[in-house]
Amino acid sequence: MTTPTVQQLSDDVCVAPQLDPAAMAWAAQAGFKSVINNRPDFEGGPDQPTDAALESAARQAGLAYAFLPVSPGSQTAEQIARFAELLQQLPKPILAFCRTGTRSGKLFHAATGS
Repeated sequence: MTTPTVQQLSDDVCVAPQLDPAAMAWAAQAGFKSVINNRPDFEGGPDQPTDAALESAARQAGLAYAFLPVSPGSQTAEQIARFAELLQQLPKPILAFCRTGTRSGKLFHAATGS
């Protein structure tokens, strides 16, 4: 597993590009308590890890996990509100990811007004 490139957005939230199941153990070792997956299943084709595989690996690593799939280029008010709820509810620090990290970053900024 290659160590993911992580961008820190706040004291409690970072974003990363697509993670694989092996990255869940890395995230836990790096000190993250929760992971938010913002990438719809199979968006990148059949080789993309599924929500189910990622959730299983996250839970095995002791991480809280949330699946909030968001299509590229379109974030609804409901998705932004749900992301804001997850930021409040999940144990911190939180690592959110999508294909490149951009979508997760946009959700964070929209949800926090920063």
